[in-house]
Amino acid sequence: MFFRVCLQVTMLIFNNTTSPSSSSFLLTAFPGLELAHVWISIPVCGLYTIALLGNIIILFVIIIERRLHKPMYYFLSMLSVVDLGLTITTLPTVLGVLWFHAREISIKVCLIQMFFVHSFSFLESSVLVAMAFDRYLAICSPLKYATFLTDMMSFVIGLIICIRQVVFMFPSIMAVKSVSFQGGQELSHPFCFHPDIIKFTYTNPWISSFWGMFLQLYLNGTDLLFILFSYVLILRTVLNIVAPQKQQKALSTCVCHICAVTIFYVPMITLSLAHRLFSSTPRVICSILANMYLLLPPVLNPIIYSLKTKVIRQAIFRLFRFKGSRGYSMRSLRGRWDRRRQFSST
Repeated sequence: MFFRVCLQVTMLIFNNTTSPSSSSFLLTAFPGLELAHVWISIPVCGLYTIALLGNIIILFVIIIERRLHKPMYYFLSMLSVVDLGLTITTLPTVLGVLWFHAREISIKVCLIQMFFVHSFSFLESSVLVAMAFDRYLAICSPLKYATFLTDMMSFVIGLIICIRQVVFMFPSIMAVKSVSFQGGQELSHPFCFHPDIIKFTYTNPWISSFWGMFLQLYLNGTDLLFILFSYVLILRTVLNIVAPQKQQKALSTCVCHICAVTIFYVPMITLSLAHRLFSSTPRVICSILANMYLLLPPVLNPIIYSLKTKVIRQAIFRLFRFKGSRGYSMRSLRGRWDRRRQFSST
Protein backbone atom coordinates (compact mmCIF):
# COMPACT_ATOMS: atom_id res chain seq x y z
CA MET A 1 0.00 0.00 0.00
CA PHE A 2 2.80 2.42 0.91
CA PHE A 3 4.70 1.72 -2.29
CA ARG A 4 1.49 2.21 -4.32
CA VAL A 5 1.07 5.67 -2.80
CA CYS A 6 4.72 6.44 -3.54
CA LEU A 7 4.26 5.39 -7.15
CA GLN A 8 1.25 7.67 -7.53
CA VAL A 9 3.25 10.56 -6.06
CA THR A 10 6.11 9.69 -8.39
CA MET A 11 3.91 9.83 -11.49
CA LEU A 12 2.53 13.17 -10.37
CA ILE A 13 5.87 14.90 -9.89
CA PHE A 14 7.75 13.39 -12.79
CA ASN A 15 7.35 13.22 -16.52
CA ASN A 16 8.52 10.03 -18.20
CA THR A 17 10.71 11.84 -20.70
CA THR A 18 14.40 12.07 -21.39
CA SER A 19 14.48 15.51 -23.06
CA PRO A 20 14.27 17.97 -20.18
CA SER A 21 12.85 21.46 -20.44
CA SER A 22 14.61 24.63 -19.29
CA SER A 23 12.81 24.45 -15.93
CA SER A 24 13.84 20.93 -14.94
CA PHE A 25 16.79 18.63 -14.24
CA LEU A 26 17.50 15.04 -15.23
CA LEU A 27 18.08 12.56 -12.40
CA THR A 28 20.53 9.69 -12.82
CA ALA A 29 20.86 6.31 -11.14
CA PHE A 30 23.83 4.01 -11.86
CA PRO A 31 25.09 5.51 -15.15
CA GLY A 32 25.78 2.92 -17.83
CA LEU A 33 23.46 0.37 -16.23
CA GLU A 34 20.14 1.76 -17.47
CA LEU A 35 19.09 -1.58 -18.97
CA ALA A 36 19.53 -3.27 -15.60
CA HIS A 37 17.52 -0.73 -13.61
CA VAL A 38 14.61 -3.15 -13.11
CA TRP A 39 16.91 -5.76 -11.59
CA ILE A 40 18.80 -3.19 -9.52
CA SER A 41 15.47 -1.93 -8.17
CA ILE A 42 14.82 -5.29 -6.45
CA PRO A 43 17.60 -5.01 -3.80
CA VAL A 44 17.06 -1.24 -3.58
CA CYS A 45 13.35 -1.73 -2.80
CA GLY A 46 14.32 -4.41 -0.30
CA LEU A 47 16.64 -1.98 1.47
CA TYR A 48 13.95 0.72 1.53
CA THR A 49 11.47 -1.79 2.99
CA ILE A 50 13.95 -2.78 5.72
CA ALA A 51 14.61 0.89 6.51
CA LEU A 52 10.92 1.76 6.77
CA LEU A 53 9.82 -1.32 8.73
CA GLY A 54 12.89 -1.35 10.98
CA ASN A 55 12.60 2.27 12.07
CA ILE A 56 8.81 2.03 12.48
CA ILE A 57 9.22 -1.04 14.72
CA ILE A 58 11.92 0.67 16.82
CA LEU A 59 9.74 3.75 17.19
CA PHE A 60 6.62 1.73 18.04
CA VAL A 61 8.44 -0.42 20.61
CA ILE A 62 9.91 2.63 22.36
CA ILE A 63 6.45 4.24 22.54
CA ILE A 64 4.57 1.23 23.98
CA GLU A 65 7.32 -0.20 26.22
CA ARG A 66 7.51 1.71 29.51
CA ARG A 67 10.95 0.32 30.33
CA LEU A 68 12.29 2.20 27.31
CA HIS A 69 11.02 5.59 28.47
CA LYS A 70 14.53 6.79 29.24
CA PRO A 71 16.74 9.51 27.68
CA MET A 72 18.90 7.02 25.80
CA TYR A 73 15.87 5.57 24.02
CA TYR A 74 14.24 8.98 23.54
CA PHE A 75 17.28 9.95 21.47
CA LEU A 76 17.09 6.64 19.62
CA SER A 77 13.44 7.38 18.76
CA MET A 78 14.56 10.78 17.41
CA LEU A 79 17.13 8.98 15.26
CA SER A 80 14.45 6.65 13.91
CA VAL A 81 12.17 9.59 13.05
CA VAL A 82 15.01 11.32 11.18
CA ASP A 83 15.89 8.11 9.31
CA LEU A 84 12.25 7.68 8.34
CA GLY A 85 12.14 11.26 7.06
CA LEU A 86 15.29 10.79 4.99
CA THR A 87 13.98 7.53 3.55
CA ILE A 88 10.55 8.90 2.61
CA THR A 89 12.11 12.04 1.09
CA THR A 90 14.15 10.15 -1.50
CA LEU A 91 11.92 7.11 -2.08
CA PRO A 92 9.68 8.60 -4.86
CA THR A 93 12.60 9.85 -6.98
CA VAL A 94 14.63 6.66 -6.66
CA LEU A 95 11.65 4.47 -7.60
CA GLY A 96 10.72 6.85 -10.39
CA VAL A 97 14.15 6.55 -12.02
CA LEU A 98 14.57 2.78 -11.50
CA TRP A 99 11.04 1.61 -12.34
CA PHE A 100 9.72 4.12 -14.87
CA HIS A 101 12.89 5.84 -16.14
CA ALA A 102 11.12 9.03 -15.02
CA ARG A 103 14.24 11.15 -14.81
CA GLU A 104 12.84 14.63 -15.30
CA ILE A 105 12.14 16.67 -12.17
CA SER A 106 11.21 20.34 -11.99
CA ILE A 107 13.70 22.72 -10.44
CA LYS A 108 11.23 23.78 -7.72
CA VAL A 109 10.53 20.20 -6.65
CA CYS A 110 14.25 19.47 -6.81
CA LEU A 111 15.04 22.38 -4.47
CA ILE A 112 12.35 21.22 -2.03
CA GLN A 113 13.79 17.71 -1.99
CA MET A 114 17.30 19.08 -1.57
CA PHE A 115 16.14 21.09 1.43
CA PHE A 116 14.62 18.03 3.13
CA VAL A 117 17.60 15.77 2.33
CA HIS A 118 20.09 18.18 3.89
CA SER A 119 17.76 19.07 6.77
CA PHE A 120 17.37 15.44 7.82
CA SER A 121 21.10 14.91 7.34
CA PHE A 122 21.96 17.80 9.68
CA LEU A 123 19.28 16.62 12.12
CA GLU A 124 20.79 13.14 12.24
CA SER A 125 24.20 14.61 12.97
CA SER A 126 22.73 16.64 15.86
CA VAL A 127 20.89 13.61 17.27
CA LEU A 128 24.13 11.62 17.21
CA VAL A 129 25.73 14.39 19.28
CA ALA A 130 22.89 14.17 21.81
CA MET A 131 23.38 10.41 22.01
CA ALA A 132 27.13 10.92 22.57
CA PHE A 133 26.34 13.36 25.38
CA ASP A 134 24.02 10.74 26.89
CA ARG A 135 26.80 8.12 26.85
CA TYR A 136 29.29 10.61 28.30
CA LEU A 137 27.06 11.39 31.27
CA ALA A 138 26.14 7.73 31.83
CA ILE A 139 29.78 6.60 31.97
CA CYS A 140 31.75 9.62 33.21
CA SER A 141 29.17 11.08 35.64
CA PRO A 142 26.76 8.27 36.55
CA LEU A 143 25.60 10.03 39.76
CA LYS A 144 24.54 13.14 37.81
CA TYR A 145 22.97 11.16 34.97
CA ALA A 146 19.57 10.50 36.57
CA THR A 147 19.28 13.96 38.14
CA PHE A 148 20.43 16.03 35.14
CA LEU A 149 19.26 14.09 32.09
CA THR A 150 15.57 13.93 32.95
CA ASP A 151 12.63 13.58 30.57
CA MET A 152 12.24 17.36 30.49
CA MET A 153 15.93 17.84 29.72
CA SER A 154 15.65 15.32 26.87
CA PHE A 155 12.75 17.35 25.49
CA VAL A 156 14.77 20.57 25.80
CA ILE A 157 17.71 18.98 23.95
CA GLY A 158 15.36 17.89 21.15
CA LEU A 159 13.93 21.40 20.98
CA ILE A 160 17.42 22.93 20.79
CA ILE A 161 18.26 20.58 17.92
CA CYS A 162 15.19 21.77 15.99
CA ILE A 163 15.86 25.46 16.70
CA ARG A 164 19.47 25.07 15.59
CA GLN A 165 18.25 23.51 12.37
CA VAL A 166 15.87 26.40 11.63
CA VAL A 167 18.49 29.05 12.42
CA PHE A 168 21.03 27.64 9.97
CA MET A 169 18.71 26.40 7.23
CA PHE A 170 16.53 29.52 6.89
CA PRO A 171 19.35 31.71 5.43
CA SER A 172 20.22 28.86 3.06
CA ILE A 173 16.64 28.76 1.77
CA MET A 174 16.66 32.50 1.17
CA ALA A 175 20.01 32.28 -0.64
CA VAL A 176 18.91 29.41 -2.89
CA LYS A 177 15.63 31.16 -3.79
CA SER A 178 17.59 34.06 -5.31
CA VAL A 179 19.74 31.80 -7.51
CA SER A 180 18.85 31.08 -11.15
CA PHE A 181 19.61 27.58 -12.43
CA GLN A 182 20.42 26.31 -15.90
CA GLY A 183 17.62 23.89 -16.72
CA GLY A 184 18.02 20.75 -18.78
CA GLN A 185 21.18 19.59 -17.00
CA GLU A 186 21.88 16.01 -15.91
CA LEU A 187 22.46 15.39 -12.20
CA SER A 188 24.66 12.64 -10.78
CA HIS A 189 22.14 11.06 -8.42
CA PRO A 190 18.49 9.91 -8.26
CA PHE A 191 17.87 12.71 -5.76
CA CYS A 192 18.78 16.39 -5.48
CA PHE A 193 22.04 17.07 -3.66
CA HIS A 194 23.40 20.60 -3.11
CA PRO A 195 26.97 20.10 -4.41
CA ASP A 196 25.47 18.48 -7.51
CA ILE A 197 22.90 21.10 -8.55
CA ILE A 198 24.90 24.17 -7.49
CA LYS A 199 27.23 23.58 -10.48
CA PHE A 200 24.39 24.58 -12.83
CA THR A 201 23.79 28.17 -11.72
CA TYR A 202 24.02 31.18 -14.02
CA THR A 203 26.01 33.09 -11.42
CA ASN A 204 29.42 32.05 -10.06
CA PRO A 205 28.78 28.68 -8.36
CA TRP A 206 31.86 29.09 -6.15
CA ILE A 207 30.05 31.34 -3.64
CA SER A 208 27.10 28.96 -3.17
CA SER A 209 29.40 25.95 -3.12
CA PHE A 210 31.59 27.63 -0.49
CA TRP A 211 28.53 28.43 1.64
CA GLY A 212 27.34 24.81 1.39
CA MET A 213 30.80 23.53 2.30
CA PHE A 214 31.04 25.98 5.21
CA LEU A 215 27.60 24.94 6.49
CA GLN A 216 28.48 21.26 6.29
CA LEU A 217 31.87 21.74 7.93
CA TYR A 218 30.45 23.96 10.66
CA LEU A 219 27.42 21.83 11.53
CA ASN A 220 28.62 18.30 10.82
CA GLY A 221 32.26 19.16 11.55
CA THR A 222 31.59 20.59 15.02
CA ASP A 223 29.21 17.71 15.74
CA LEU A 224 31.86 15.16 14.81
CA LEU A 225 34.49 16.95 16.91
CA PHE A 226 32.15 16.97 19.90
CA ILE A 227 31.46 13.25 19.45
CA LEU A 228 35.20 12.47 19.24
CA PHE A 229 35.92 14.62 22.30
CA SER A 230 33.16 12.81 24.22
CA TYR A 231 34.68 9.44 23.41
CA VAL A 232 38.13 10.62 24.45
CA LEU A 233 36.69 11.44 27.88
CA ILE A 234 34.73 8.16 27.92
CA LEU A 235 37.86 6.16 27.04
CA ARG A 236 39.88 7.92 29.73
CA THR A 237 37.21 7.11 32.32
CA VAL A 238 36.95 3.48 31.20
CA LEU A 239 40.72 2.98 31.37
CA ASN A 240 40.68 4.18 34.99
CA ILE A 241 38.24 1.40 35.90
CA VAL A 242 40.11 -1.45 37.61
CA ALA A 243 37.74 -4.34 36.93
CA PRO A 244 37.99 -5.63 33.31
CA GLN A 245 34.36 -6.78 33.35
CA LYS A 246 33.15 -3.29 34.22
CA GLN A 247 35.36 -1.86 31.48
CA GLN A 248 33.83 -4.22 28.95
CA LYS A 249 30.30 -3.46 30.17
CA ALA A 250 30.87 0.31 29.91
CA LEU A 251 32.30 0.08 26.40
CA SER A 252 29.56 -2.30 25.24
CA THR A 253 26.96 0.42 25.83
CA CYS A 254 28.77 2.59 23.25
CA VAL A 255 29.14 0.02 20.46
CA CYS A 256 25.78 0.80 18.82
CA HIS A 257 26.41 4.53 18.85
CA ILE A 258 29.92 4.15 17.43
CA CYS A 259 28.50 2.05 14.58
CA ALA A 260 25.77 4.65 13.94
CA VAL A 261 28.34 7.46 13.83
CA THR A 262 30.59 5.50 11.44
CA ILE A 263 27.88 4.53 8.93
CA PHE A 264 26.59 8.11 8.86
CA TYR A 265 29.76 10.21 8.65
CA VAL A 266 31.98 8.05 6.42
CA PRO A 267 29.63 7.97 3.35
CA MET A 268 28.63 11.61 3.86
CA ILE A 269 32.22 12.91 4.03
CA THR A 270 33.32 10.70 1.12
CA LEU A 271 30.44 11.87 -1.08
CA SER A 272 31.06 15.55 -0.29
CA LEU A 273 34.77 15.23 -1.06
CA ALA A 274 34.02 13.38 -4.30
CA HIS A 275 31.84 16.28 -5.44
CA ARG A 276 33.84 19.26 -4.24
CA LEU A 277 37.49 18.20 -4.37
CA PHE A 278 37.73 15.26 -6.77
CA SER A 279 35.89 16.46 -9.87
CA SER A 280 37.30 13.57 -11.94
CA THR A 281 35.55 10.92 -9.81
CA PRO A 282 33.66 8.45 -12.08
CA ARG A 283 29.90 8.98 -12.05
CA VAL A 284 29.25 5.35 -11.10
CA ILE A 285 31.35 5.80 -7.95
CA CYS A 286 29.43 8.96 -7.06
CA SER A 287 26.14 7.11 -7.60
CA ILE A 288 27.19 4.23 -5.34
CA LEU A 289 28.39 6.65 -2.65
CA ALA A 290 25.10 8.56 -2.88
CA ASN A 291 23.03 5.43 -2.37
CA MET A 292 25.25 4.36 0.54
CA TYR A 293 24.82 7.83 2.06
CA LEU A 294 21.03 7.51 1.74
CA LEU A 295 20.41 3.90 2.67
CA LEU A 296 23.14 2.74 5.06
CA PRO A 297 22.06 4.67 8.19
CA PRO A 298 18.28 4.03 7.91
CA VAL A 299 18.83 0.35 7.11
CA LEU A 300 21.60 -0.51 9.57
CA ASN A 301 20.66 1.63 12.60
CA PRO A 302 17.52 -0.39 13.56
CA ILE A 303 19.35 -3.67 12.88
CA ILE A 304 22.34 -2.70 15.03
CA TYR A 305 20.24 -1.44 17.94
CA SER A 306 17.92 -4.46 17.75
CA LEU A 307 20.79 -6.95 17.82
CA LYS A 308 23.07 -5.22 20.33
CA THR A 309 20.52 -3.78 22.79
CA LYS A 310 19.00 -6.54 24.90
CA VAL A 311 16.04 -4.50 26.17
CA ILE A 312 14.95 -3.52 22.64
CA ARG A 313 15.44 -7.08 21.37
CA GLN A 314 13.28 -8.48 24.17
CA ALA A 315 10.60 -5.85 23.58
CA ILE A 316 10.47 -6.71 19.85
CA PHE A 317 10.20 -10.44 20.65
CA ARG A 318 7.35 -9.75 23.07
CA LEU A 319 5.59 -7.61 20.47
CA PHE A 320 5.67 -10.33 17.82
CA ARG A 321 4.87 -13.06 20.34
CA PHE A 322 1.81 -11.11 21.48
CA LYS A 323 0.65 -10.63 17.91
CA GLY A 324 1.25 -14.31 17.14
CA SER A 325 -0.65 -15.53 20.22
CA ARG A 326 -3.45 -13.07 19.50
CA GLY A 327 -3.77 -14.32 15.95
CA TYR A 328 -3.74 -17.94 17.17
CA SER A 329 -6.47 -17.23 19.76
CA MET A 330 -8.60 -15.48 17.16
CA ARG A 331 -8.28 -18.46 14.81
CA SER A 332 -9.14 -20.92 17.60
CA LEU A 333 -12.21 -18.88 18.60
CA ARG A 334 -13.32 -18.74 14.98
CA GLY A 335 -12.86 -22.53 14.70
CA ARG A 336 -14.92 -23.15 17.83
CA TRP A 337 -17.67 -20.90 16.54
CA ASP A 338 -17.75 -22.73 13.20
CA ARG A 339 -17.93 -26.11 14.97
CA ARG A 340 -20.83 -24.90 17.14
CA ARG A 341 -22.71 -23.69 14.06
CA GLN A 342 -22.18 -27.01 12.34
CA PHE A 343 -23.34 -28.93 15.45
CA SER A 344 -26.46 -26.77 15.86
CA SER A 345 -27.37 -27.14 12.18
CA THR A 346 -27.19 -30.94 12.44
